[in-house]
Amino acid sequence: MKILHTSDWHIGRLLYGRKRYDEFSAFLDWLVEIIKTEQIDVLLVAGDIFDTTTPSNRSQELYYRFLCKVSASCCRHVVIIAGNHDSPSFLTAPKELLLALNVHVVGASTGIPEDEVILLTGALDVPEAIVCAVPYLRDRDIRVVKANESMDDKNKQLIEGVRQHYADVFRVAQRQNETYGPIPVIGMGHLFTAGGRTMDGDGVRELYIGSLAHVSKEIFPKGLDYLALGHLHVPQRVGNCDHIRYAGSPIPMGYGEAKQPKSVVIVDFKSHPLEIKLHGVPGFQALERITGTMDEILQRIDALKSDNSRAWLEVEFTGDTDAGNLRQMIEAAVADSGMEIRRIKNRRVIDRVIRQACDQETLDDLDVIDVFNRLLDSAQVADMERPNLLQTYQEIITCLHEEDTNAQ
Repeated sequence: MKILHTSDWHIGRLLYGRKRYDEFSAFLDWLVEIIKTEQIDVLLVAGDIFDTTTPSNRSQELYYRFLCKVSASCCRHVVIIAGNHDSPSFLTAPKELLLALNVHVVGASTGIPEDEVILLTGALDVPEAIVCAVPYLRDRDIRVVKANESMDDKNKQLIEGVRQHYADVFRVAQRQNETYGPIPVIGMGHLFTAGGRTMDGDGVRELYIGSLAHVSKEIFPKGLDYLALGHLHVPQRVGNCDHIRYAGSPIPMGYGEAKQPKSVVIVDFKSHPLEIKLHGVPGFQALERITGTMDEILQRIDALKSDNSRAWLEVEFTGDTDAGNLRQMIEAAVADSGMEIRRIKNRRVIDRVIRQACDQETLDDLDVIDVFNRLLDSAQVADMERPNLLQTYQEIITCLHEEDTNAQ
C-alpha cells in the first residue's frame, strides 16, 4: 500500500488582494497526475483545505472537482481532517455523499473516539490499514475551563488533553488491529509541535492562547506506523523521527515561503523498512521579493524582464535618499512585461514614521496583538495591568478563530 500525505492547501487564499485560483487549480491537477503516476492507494489531507471557514464558490468547485477526479483514479481512499482554518460543519455536511466516492471526512471531535478511527479496505474488502484521523482539536475539545487558573495550568491541561485524546483514539485502533491485523496504523493530526519551523508571512496562527500547547513527539502513541501532520508550512520531521512528519504547504502562502522547496510525502508500506520520500511540487506562480536601493531594484527588474519572468513582485526600497516617485518608477520598469506588482514598501518612510510615533502605520504593518498594544499605549494602561488584559484579549481572538460560522 502506498499513501500520499499532503496538507495546508488553503484554497482561496489571497496575496495582497490577488486571487490565486489558477495556482490552486494547477496544483490539484498536478496532484491527480502524481497519484496516477505513483500508483497511490490512499490520499491523506491533514487539514486547512480552505483558507477561510466560508470558502467561495470557486474554491468549492476546485475541491469537489478534485475529489471526483481522484475517486476515478487508482486511489482507493481519501481521508481528510479539518484544520484550524476549516469549518468543521462545512467539511462534514456532504460526508455521507462523499463516502460513496470513498472519501472519509472528519471535521471535529465528537467526544467518541470511534468516530475518528477509519478502517481502509482493499480488494474484496480485505482490511489494509487503520487511520486515526484526529482533526484540529479546539480548546473546548480537550480541556475544562477552571476559575483562577494560571497560564501554566492551562498549558498543562491543553497538552494533557491532546495526549489523552490521541491515546483514546489509538486504543480503539489497537482493538481493531487485533481483529483485522496486523495491518499499518496511521495517525493524522493538525497541531503545532515543539521546535516546529515556520516562515515569515506564512499565515500560520498560534493555535492556543499565548503560544501554548506546542506538543512534543512524546505525546503521540508509540505504536503508530506513520503520523501525517498539518499546520506548519515547512516540510519537516518531528523530533528527528522519519515517520512523524509535516508535509508542508504545496503553494507558497507568502513571500517568506517563495524560495522554500515545496513537496508532498509518499510512504510505501510494501517496503521493509518503511520507505518515505519527498516528491517535489513545481512552482505554479513565481513570487519575487526585491529589496535594495533604487538602482538595485531596477537592475533586478531588468534581469527578470530579460528572462521573460511573469513573477508577482514585492518590492522594498531601503535606500538612504527619499524616493517620492518610487511607485511610478517601479511601475514604469515593469511596464510591457508579464510581471505584476503586488506590494511596494518604502523602508525609509516606514522608519521615519515609526520614529514619529507610528502615525502613518497601516494595518498591513501590524498584527492583531500589535493593534491591541497600540490601544493600551493610547489609553496609558499601566504595565502591571497589561498581562491580564492581553491574556483576555488573546482568549477572545482564539474563540473568534475557532467559531464555526456554518454550524447551526
